[in-house]
Amino acid sequence: MTESTHKPAPSKVLDRVLVLEMVRVTEAAAIGASKLIGRGDEKAADHAAVEAMRAAFNELWMDGTVVIGEGERDEAPMLYIGEKVGAAPGTGPKIDIALDPLEGTTITAKAGPNALAVLAVAEEGGLLNAPDVYMDKLAVGPGYPDGIIDLDKSVTDNVKAVAAAKGVEPGDIIVCVLDRPRHADLIAELRGLGCGIMLIPDGDVAGVIAVTNEDTGVDMYMGSGGAPEGVLAAAALRCVGGQFKGRLLFRNDDERARARKWGIEDLNKQYDLRELAKGDCIFAATGVTDGSLLDGVKVHKNGMLSTESVVMRASSGTVRWVKGEHRKPR
Repeated sequence: MTESTHKPAPSKVLDRVLVLEMVRVTEAAAIGASKLIGRGDEKAADHAAVEAMRAAFNELWMDGTVVIGEGERDEAPMLYIGEKVGAAPGTGPKIDIALDPLEGTTITAKAGPNALAVLAVAEEGGLLNAPDVYMDKLAVGPGYPDGIIDLDKSVTDNVKAVAAAKGVEPGDIIVCVLDRPRHADLIAELRGLGCGIMLIPDGDVAGVIAVTNEDTGVDMYMGSGGAPEGVLAAAALRCVGGQFKGRLLFRNDDERARARKWGIEDLNKQYDLRELAKGDCIFAATGVTDGSLLDGVKVHKNGMLSTESVVMRASSGTVRWVKGEHRKPR
């Protein structure tokens, strides 16, 4: 059975959190960040997105908990891990939230492509409660046999397995990789196989999701990036199909201690996407700048703003593309 054939049972809890409400949250964050596109101030852009996203969450009838956020409380005063959001604490449906109000702060500051406002929601306990550390990631799109990728295998073995299943040579495989010095060995091994490499400057949620869209030409995603983005990408793949493997990476004892604080005992565990995002879940994203997945926020002559978003649900396998027009209030 491939991942694309597996659908979780619908969640009665998530039925009460309308899918389009999640789009309104990412729209708000994207519009907030868009005012800082190209202004060279990463922190200001992130702050604007965070404040807009929190305000939108707090209008929703739910008892939400941020399990993947901007960091821990002492380090990130805005939408930190463990923060409660929603207009019905203690009475509304209990929802776990993974979020990145601005995935691509540098991209936004430099007016580059593929900046997004993203979030995923699930029932309480449905999303991995991970610290803000790095994660080694490996992803392919739908249609492959389960278990075709494995972080315990070499780069070469993973590429050859996908190529064989696709019926092509390893050199025909296109791999998306974050353009970072730490990936020099990975890139060299892929080059040795003759693979095409799509290097991206930032935005690895969009990079992972690219494996699900044949128009991008991307077959695989490889490399390390933020763990929050890994959970978000896994939630998206749960909705549209594909496979994802992730393993938390720790640079020091402090990061290991933080992981244990959030209940992670096996620090070397290889996570499957069903372990990162369990059961039914919803993923939503709105473009901040133009990219391969979504167009960015546009300001029109009459002052109207337009947005493009995508929202997905695992239980139904539904993907909705939403174009919004936001007119100035009278």
